[in-house]
Amino acid sequence: MSPLVSTLHLYDIANVKGVAADLSHCNTPSQVVDFTGTSELASSLKGVDVVVIPAGVPRKPGMTRDDLFNINANIVKSLVEAVADNCPEAFIHMISNPVNSTVPIAAEVLKQKGVYDPKKLFGVTTLDVVRANTFVAQKKNLKLIDVDVPVVGGHAGITILPLLSKTRPSVSFTDEEIQELTVRIQNAGTEVVEAKAGAGSATLSMAYAAARFVESSLRALDGDGDVYECSYVQSDLTDLPFFASRVKLSNKGVEALISSDLQGLTEYEQKALDALKPELKASIEKGVTFVQKQAVAA
Repeated sequence: MSPLVSTLHLYDIANVKGVAADLSHCNTPSQVVDFTGTSELASSLKGVDVVVIPAGVPRKPGMTRDDLFNINANIVKSLVEAVADNCPEAFIHMISNPVNSTVPIAAEVLKQKGVYDPKKLFGVTTLDVVRANTFVAQKKNLKLIDVDVPVVGGHAGITILPLLSKTRPSVSFTDEEIQELTVRIQNAGTEVVEAKAGAGSATLSMAYAAARFVESSLRALDGDGDVYECSYVQSDLTDLPFFASRVKLSNKGVEALISSDLQGLTEYEQKALDALKPELKASIEKGVTFVQKQAVAA
């Protein structure tokens, strides 16, 4: 639906033609082209400005995002290799879970190929912001369009840290509300997995969040100088190599990391930040090790 999309390339290992035919009937300006199977992967990526990777298996009840690791890690690795070979300048939007590990995997693959630009690799954590905004607006009876909650850290469990003290418009919460909202935002993915009872994980809210982030990227690429989103990127805001925070986007990718959100945290937020770091560090190292081991094996 975005007027900023001129051509949309759809790639998968099967069932692409039908989806492309269906989408191509929408009276929107974008042309839809389908690509099926690994033999057409390279063609699907030629000349592309933005690549969105939601590939892999979804979570089922009882599964952690780490259970997905081995399946999705291999899928992500092969897709990013193809991106490196065919459109190394493109913005890469990583949705495949576990994002905390798949973004470092992508970075390592791009480094090995000699085309890594940290400003152009994004972990899409927008769904955490979308959920935080929704839950806060409901809880506080606010007009949703006004609400903006920065969410930092990572994209799984306790690594998801909504900075409720930085909510705009300014709003006060009791300790109980902070605890309840934080836990709900962190576990919202599981809420959907359980409600679907084996039929998959969040798809519609995830698609909405991904569309929002991609639209923001396209606006930035188009020259809009006022685009901010939270994203999981290479970062020096903490001692971790990757960290989600608000970023300013430009046509070069990440133009600036917004450090002010991490200043003047409440005691609750500071403790939560300290608690999430070891888990996030382990997830990052797991991704890096995965690619390095593969390289040695090869």
